Amino acid sequence: MPRFSIIVPSHGVAGRLSQALDSVLAQSFGDLELIPVCDAPDAPAASVAAGYAERDSRVTPVHSPPSAGLSRARNTGMRAANGTYLLFLDGDDVLVPGALALLDARLAEAGDVDVLYFEHERTPWWEGEPGNPAAPLLAGVPQGAFAPDQAPALTGVALPAWSAAYRRTFVEDRRLLFPDGHFTDLGWGGLTTVAAERIAVLRSVVVRHRLRRQGSRLNLPGPHQHELLDQVELVLERAAALPGERARPLFEQVFGVVLKTAARPERMPGGRRAFFRRARRLHRTHRPAGFRMPGGSIGVQHRLLAAGAYTAFRALRGANQAAARAAERLPRPYMPLTRLRYALELRRPLDQHLAVYCAYWGRGYTCNPAAIHATARELAPHIRSVFLVEADQAHAMPEGIEYAVIGSRRYWQVLARAKYLVNNANFAEGVVKRPGSVHLQTQHGTPLKKMGVDQSTYPVVAAQTGSFTKLLGRVDRWDFNLSANRHSTETWERAFPGSYEALEYGYPRNDVYYTASAHDVVRARRKLGVPDGRTAVLYAPTHRDHHTGFEPGLDLEAFCEAVGENVVVLLRAHYFYDRGAFRNTGRVIDVTAHRSSEDVCLAADALVTDYSSIMFDYANLDRPIVVYADDWEVYRHTRGVCFDLMAEPPGPVARTPEELARIFRDGSYAGPESKQLRAGFRARFCQFDDGLAAERVVRRVFLNQPPEAIPAVIPLAERLPAPTATLVRS
Repeated sequence: MPRFSIIVPSHGVAGRLSQALDSVLAQSFGDLELIPVCDAPDAPAASVAAGYAERDSRVTPVHSPPSAGLSRARNTGMRAANGTYLLFLDGDDVLVPGALALLDARLAEAGDVDVLYFEHERTPWWEGEPGNPAAPLLAGVPQGAFAPDQAPALTGVALPAWSAAYRRTFVEDRRLLFPDGHFTDLGWGGLTTVAAERIAVLRSVVVRHRLRRQGSRLNLPGPHQHELLDQVELVLERAAALPGERARPLFEQVFGVVLKTAARPERMPGGRRAFFRRARRLHRTHRPAGFRMPGGSIGVQHRLLAAGAYTAFRALRGANQAAARAAERLPRPYMPLTRLRYALELRRPLDQHLAVYCAYWGRGYTCNPAAIHATARELAPHIRSVFLVEADQAHAMPEGIEYAVIGSRRYWQVLARAKYLVNNANFAEGVVKRPGSVHLQTQHGTPLKKMGVDQSTYPVVAAQTGSFTKLLGRVDRWDFNLSANRHSTETWERAFPGSYEALEYGYPRNDVYYTASAHDVVRARRKLGVPDGRTAVLYAPTHRDHHTGFEPGLDLEAFCEAVGENVVVLLRAHYFYDRGAFRNTGRVIDVTAHRSSEDVCLAADALVTDYSSIMFDYANLDRPIVVYADDWEVYRHTRGVCFDLMAEPPGPVARTPEELARIFRDGSYAGPESKQLRAGFRARFCQFDDGLAAERVVRRVFLNQPPEAIPAVIPLAERLPAPTATLVRS
């Protein structure tokens, strides 16, 4: 029998679940069983949990449908548990190092207690100071094990389920379960404390709770707010037999939560008076003998509730908000004329048939936004589309594409009025997310390097990123976030925490890799100047944050000489350097400024890259990929990476120019081992790219069609990539 059973519900946290599980399995105290509770065997979190179970026999995943909610997920985990003590951990929280050893030592010292409460740390993901709200609640209680009446203020109501360890036989003997519905922690905390006979505390942080950026789901408006009173009634009924010295603090703490909710009518779109009336009945029915109303404002609220004075209760809240309303009426600072026009345009109705697109901060008609735009013109012709571009890119816009120059009066007009806003980066800081508008974040690559708030621990990158709070303010505008594979979905969830819906539809820009014909391949090669009969090797190095300008990283002329006359190199530097990165020579063709990276990939017979995300896109073509990783350790430590590319490469890995040349000279770049590595890479990272991504996006976002109308993803084995130049010539 293990010492601890650690139960981890995972609904909605697949991207962060591995961090929670790692924090448990890395503990110095290893006498445990770890029980991830997943939605279903085929859910994203289930695949994460299954991988851990294969590697560690202490991991035993179980399943509970998301419709059952958090309470039943925890109950499912309890039924599977065999440990002496139960611990609960949310899927986006972690155990601090050494936590289980501290718990074991404290339990050995305190003896066979029913509940051991401990401290926890509430930590913002992005920036801000952590807090320890449990510390004052646990202060002043007896040092050893004690009966609940020795510390009646410790009711458990104010502590979450993951801030205590519970003796399993105590839970089973008392038939304790998490009550259904929202606010289940309040119900569980009250019920366990009412039932407990011996309690102890550990005045050390055990769990690091990572605050959700949008705040607790329990604070969101909706009819679920009324479920709070279900939990309150359940706890107070069970506490009816308690002596007054225990019942009074429990009653006061429970109604502290009720009054906090009643004072925020914005949480209840309807039924506010009904909530107040029911709360009054519970207050009058369960008020313990000898209960004295608290002092101050909270005492006034108690009295108004007990009297059923809803109007007066609302008036008290209104008085408290008067200062805030006065502050809102203060004159606003000076606003530039174009922004003033934007503010005025925001007062006008949304144009339900207007869509605005932008790619790479206005670099032109390209990437996922361009692919979606083209498909929307076919499938949703009633939508008028406007592309946003920088002034120096306007001349390159294709004929027939309506556009607005960034910063112009028209730019602010369309941004203010558009129903749909599509971007592969982010719109300007001052852009407002209007009610009824739809923001689609398409992204512009599969992540190998750390992104978003995950960059915060890498000083070189964090310094260039700026405020993470502002970044996440932009994330808050997203309604949809596009993903090409499950790896991306989970990474975006960690890097850009928000309330958006993940669309696992594939990248629209990659559709062409399955729809292009032999003619398209020939056209692309001739447009780029690739001589007939030559093997075109695309060299695409990524940007390095620790470099101040473009550095090729490889002597391309020497590479061409080393591999033979049949090879030409297509150099494509990172888009940061698209104003000209290299001077063309006979064997090296600089294609950095070419608008379409898709055309460049179609033209190439093989890819050489270091850590650029182009490898994930190019893998769709099922053509040879070679990784040139001469500075992998430097890159991974300065930039941060999401996985070990050296352990899971898409093809052969070269560390020196000599190795790279040899791989091409002896043909191993396209040999059986290369093909095998590429197959595994494609299975993981080309998961949803099949040529129909743009159609899926348009049907879901612009046409709001039901799931059955969205084309299913074609299995990888059934997809036919565009032919290579060799096949075209034959």
